[in-house]
Amino acid sequence: MTALAWSPELTLNHPQMDHTHEEFVELLGAAATALPGPEPELLAAFETLVAHTIEHFGQEDRWMAATGFAPENCHAFQHQAVLQVMRECARQAREPSIADFEPLRVAVGELAIWFPQHAQQMDAALAQHLAAVGFDAATGTLREPALAGAEPISGCGGGSCG
Repeated sequence: MTALAWSPELTLNHPQMDHTHEEFVELLGAAATALPGPEPELLAAFETLVAHTIEHFGQEDRWMAATGFAPENCHAFQHQAVLQVMRECARQAREPSIADFEPLRVAVGELAIWFPQHAQQMDAALAQHLAAVGFDAATGTLREPALAGAEPISGCGGGSCG
């Protein structure tokens, strides 16, 4: 498995999003490092990543809701799907009657493949949208409220989908 490392290609010029993404990459790296070690350490590292991801995706979902995305947009849907898989992998490893770590091990590698694509496509589009409407992530306010409200965005926020 190739580990994911933070790189300039992942930077979106949105300081709060970039910081959160850098944390995600660091925690994913910690889970990857724990792969060959004891299973309790691997599970702890992965559950730390899951907890971070819940807030990470929640933060982006709140930003989308505040700036005119429809509740069923494809970006939020992808967040839900990935988080559901992550939670299920952790559950299968944690539950004594199952104690299956293979899905969790596979998920660590798959997340390292998925995340750069997600960040460079969906999150980049979100960052551009937030800048266009003048969204202040710290205060949750819009500089240009009229730009965010006309028609709900059901796609990912970019020109590549819905």
